[in-house]
Amino acid sequence: MLMGSQIDKQIYKTYNNAYQKIESHQITFKTEELLLASDNRFNITIKVAERAKRRKYEDLDILEDPLIKPVIRAILEMVDEITQSQIIGE
Repeated sequence: MLMGSQIDKQIYKTYNNAYQKIESHQITFKTEELLLASDNRFNITIKVAERAKRRKYEDLDILEDPLIKPVIRAILEMVDEITQSQIIGE
């Protein structure tokens, strides 16, 4: 039977394992996908930076994985939004 601190460690390990699957080449691929989907690289860069900054300050109370920086999280979210809208639009 797991005690309180052991449960916390188990939850933390499970939480971290979910994000350890994201590797640097996947992030690079997603970034390129985002840049190719946009008309203007400068504007998409500004949007990513604004979203990352907003998420950084909005989610201070939420425990997030320290390995995934707000910029990387913003890129992954934006790519998911673009690909989902393309799938729905087809």
